[in-house]
Formats: sequence, structure tokens, C-alpha cells
Amino acid sequence: MFLHEVFPARCIKVDLEAEDKEEAFEEMVDHFCQVTRNNAREEILEALREREAKMSTGIHKGIAVPHGKTNVVDEVFGILGISRKGVDYDALDGEPVYLLFMILAPQKDSEKHLRLLKRLAELLENPQFYMDLLSQKDSQGAHGVICKYEDIFTSGE
Repeated sequence: MFLHEVFPARCIKVDLEAEDKEEAFEEMVDHFCQVTRNNAREEILEALREREAKMSTGIHKGIAVPHGKTNVVDEVFGILGISRKGVDYDALDGEPVYLLFMILAPQKDSEKHLRLLKRLAELLENPQFYMDLLSQKDSQGAHGVICKYEDIFTSGE
């Protein structure tokens, strides 16, 4: 499973306006519902909140990976939010987050969900990936960055 497939350009929102975690969840879920024509907004928000209640998904400097499992999706989906001003996320380091990789997976598909989280974590080890994503002005550019770094990573395996 490739990140560029899970985070297509239409599922990337640059200039996220949210100021806190809850607003970010709502803004990103609204974007997801709009681009996928999925109207299960509340169920998706509940899945994200339920996972977040266990421990913050603000796990890496400036990066959060909110994720949840729900029966209202039938495949793994991702929405990438890029914030210019930072989101007060209650991250583990107490700092704001600027990149939010939201992942939604069906209840029955734990293996794909975990593989995707692992691949994302591997790419996030490269600080230049973070910087290049933050510098993008539109969703096409951000998607290009994901493709570029994924190609570099997979050619090195």
C-alpha cells in the first residue's frame, strides 16, 4: 500500500484553518466527506475522538497522525492537512502541529492500516520530507512530494 494512493491530491488540504485539534478533525472530516461523498461525518469524528482519547496522535515534532477505524469506509483513506500557523493539538511534546495525516480504515482491515502507519513513520524519519511538504502551495505539489519521497524510499529498500 502506497501513501500516494491513500493521499491523492484531492485528499490534501493546504492552508488548514483550524486552530485546535477538534477544529482540525472537523475541517479534515468535512473535506473527506466532500471529496468522497461520504455523509457519515459524525461516525468518522467519533472514531477519531475514540482513538485520540487513548493517547495523543501528535507524535512527532510538528506532525500528528490522527487515525481511526470505522465501518463507514470500505477501504483505507487518508486526508493530509497542512497548517501554516500551527494547530494546538495537545501533542506529546506540547508543540503545535503543522502536518496532519488523517487515516481512516475499515474495522476489519487492521493489517493495511498498520502497514500504512509504518510506511508513513518511515518517511517521517526524513526531516526534509516534512520541510518539503510544508513549503507546498497547493495539493498537487504536496502530492508530488509524497510521490517523490516514496519513490526514494522504495528504491532504497
